[in-house]
Amino acid sequence: MSVRLRTATLVLGAALLATATACGPTDSAVSTTPKSSAAAPAGSGGSAPAAAAPKSKGADAPAVAKVGDTISLKGFEKKDTADVTLVKVVDPAESANEFLQPEEGKRYVSVQFRIKATGSAAYTDTPVTGAKLIDAQGQSFDPTFAETTAGPEFPGAVNIAPGESSLGFVTFEVPSDAKVDKVQYALNSGFAEQSGQWKVS
Repeated sequence: MSVRLRTATLVLGAALLATATACGPTDSAVSTTPKSSAAAPAGSGGSAPAAAAPKSKGADAPAVAKVGDTISLKGFEKKDTADVTLVKVVDPAESANEFLQPEEGKRYVSVQFRIKATGSAAYTDTPVTGAKLIDAQGQSFDPTFAETTAGPEFPGAVNIAPGESSLGFVTFEVPSDAKVDKVQYALNSGFAEQSGQWKVS
């Protein structure tokens, strides 16, 4: 898909969804709790240990989602639910088009998500518009329409059957000296009230 056609598809999809939800609630919540932690020790099952090990400082703190973790997210409707996994962060990412490069003083960062539809019906979305990247200074960045050698980008729209998944990259253009700190994702092209957040650094 050409950059021009892909851009037009994403803009049209986001505009239609924004119009449909303009009168909806504006309250939002950010979920940082993983459904399952990629950092969990091997063999940690549901059975209780025979003896509790001494707790280290901060052991009672809630788990924070990181790369490899999955967060369960909800959309506007009950049928719009998905398990979203931050699979990989490629930083820096190399452009797949020699004629389309980051602006001077900037770089590409490509983030790979896996979206699994967990609702009662197929889940349709434009994943590229649902993602945000946040640097260590708290500045957020929206996706760009560049393609990189990190891997296949999400298409303009996905239609995922219940129980099935879609895998793809979303690319951001950030300042060369920016430190990637967090990644966020929200359903319904980013308009859902709940966002998932993963700690990267």
